[in-house]
Amino acid sequence: MAYLDTYTTPLTAATAAHLLRRATFGPTQQEIVDFTGKTPTQAVDILISNAAYRATPPPPVEMDATRSDAGQPFLGKPFDATLALSYFNYIKYWWIGLMAEQNGRSSILEKLTAFWQNHFVVTFAAVDDYRFMYRYLTFLRSNALGSFKEMAIGMSKDPGMLIFQNGNENSKELPNENYARELQELFTVGQKDVNGAYNYTEQDVKAAAQVLTGWQATNLRKAGSTDFGTIFNPTRHDITNKVFSEKYNNTIITGRSGADAGDLELRDLITMLLNHPESPKFICRELYRWYINPNVTAEIEDQVIKPLATFFAGSSNNFAIAPVVKKLLTSNIFYDSRNIGAIVKSPAELLIGSVRLFSQPVPDYTTDYVAFQRMMSFLSSGMNALQLNLLNQPSVFGSLPYYQTGFSKNWINETTIGQRGVRTDFFVYPYLEIKPGYILGVDLLARLKQIQPNFSDVSGTPGITCEQVLAELTKNLFVFELPQAQKDFLIDSIMMMKSAARTTWVREWDAYRSLPTDVNRQNIILWRCRTLLKYLLRMAEYQLF
Repeated sequence: MAYLDTYTTPLTAATAAHLLRRATFGPTQQEIVDFTGKTPTQAVDILISNAAYRATPPPPVEMDATRSDAGQPFLGKPFDATLALSYFNYIKYWWIGLMAEQNGRSSILEKLTAFWQNHFVVTFAAVDDYRFMYRYLTFLRSNALGSFKEMAIGMSKDPGMLIFQNGNENSKELPNENYARELQELFTVGQKDVNGAYNYTEQDVKAAAQVLTGWQATNLRKAGSTDFGTIFNPTRHDITNKVFSEKYNNTIITGRSGADAGDLELRDLITMLLNHPESPKFICRELYRWYINPNVTAEIEDQVIKPLATFFAGSSNNFAIAPVVKKLLTSNIFYDSRNIGAIVKSPAELLIGSVRLFSQPVPDYTTDYVAFQRMMSFLSSGMNALQLNLLNQPSVFGSLPYYQTGFSKNWINETTIGQRGVRTDFFVYPYLEIKPGYILGVDLLARLKQIQPNFSDVSGTPGITCEQVLAELTKNLFVFELPQAQKDFLIDSIMMMKSAARTTWVREWDAYRSLPTDVNRQNIILWRCRTLLKYLLRMAEYQLF
């Protein structure tokens, strides 16, 4: 098998679900149907082309219904420190809403943006200016599928990054090396190669810091300010030549002066970093871990990472991101059996994926902002409890399971193991009111009625069986088909609680069909189905996807 060759077999429901689980935060049932039968190339082209449709959504709005400006965009208004946390949360909710929405245009954009947000980390806790965070996030979304070179250049002078990495303080008199170090260690070349050799030296950190002198963010947290951004101050810039080590072929970046010195030297620096032979491998390795498998073996390094890196950095591609992601998601190795069910669900895949799989509607944040806030607050607080704090990762390295030994397995630990079940129980026992008439959770009776032919014709149409109920509730829930012994256990020991034969279910169901408004009969049906669904979701919480 040529690992990066295109997988040409048309997608089945199982492989379509695999693609959508990895490329998005989880599929809807309808998306799986829509993608089944397409070739992987056709499917990925759709996921990429739909990113353009989603590229410029309306901005977040004020979500406090008691305010006179409720429902109105707030980012153009004068900065107000008293509203900083609320406005940051609205921005976070806005992004989570984009991840969860179900508009028939499934896209790769938000999942890839999340990758870059965990790669080029900036946190609100350090910046404390909601405007900076929105600009940072929208920059990532706008450039997620574009040129990595331009992304690295833009991030190096992003006002949020300047504050987070102390680049705002970097001057020729007092050089600050924080960003110069992270730019190499975490953002481009990586600290070491696969053999453990360092990819850069302390001399390179110091020289890069000299290149980056002079950039400053403006109007950070300045009360009443309506504009902000980044400026280059030539008087703070080191105009001497910057000399790099043999790791970069002893490159010298010529010192410049004047208004364009910062941009010219920054472009030279990023070009030099990306010309390092380890840079394209480092980025491709991270993308492989994100989309395919956290475990990069020597075989994968040789057969996938190295050729993909050659393609990524080659003159025909020139560090374009979209073609690399497409090559990964349409490759033989992506659909290889060893990579299906190889990643533990993150809190985002668990919670947002549940919203999408169970078709829980996402309110329109521009018109139904109170309901939207309530739903997104539930998702955001749930992810925080499960140790995924979007836009507020614990360190510059990002969330722990994306870089620690063991990778995604670290999502499940002594703190989160119980919380995962608590959060999915919301879908089993609906009680969280999003708005009048909409309670978050699975409407089990409605779902079963959809698979019951001629619901009201009790005498003329056989009732659905336990086996049909189980098939309905497990549809696209698991990566792998459950063995028959486990299906039997779920029905007999969980759904029927060892208290009755399976024929009892049909009698109970037909009794409910005869008197659908009878509360006692409804409760009997719901009790059995909720017990089963709760157990199924507990199984799914820990199954690799």
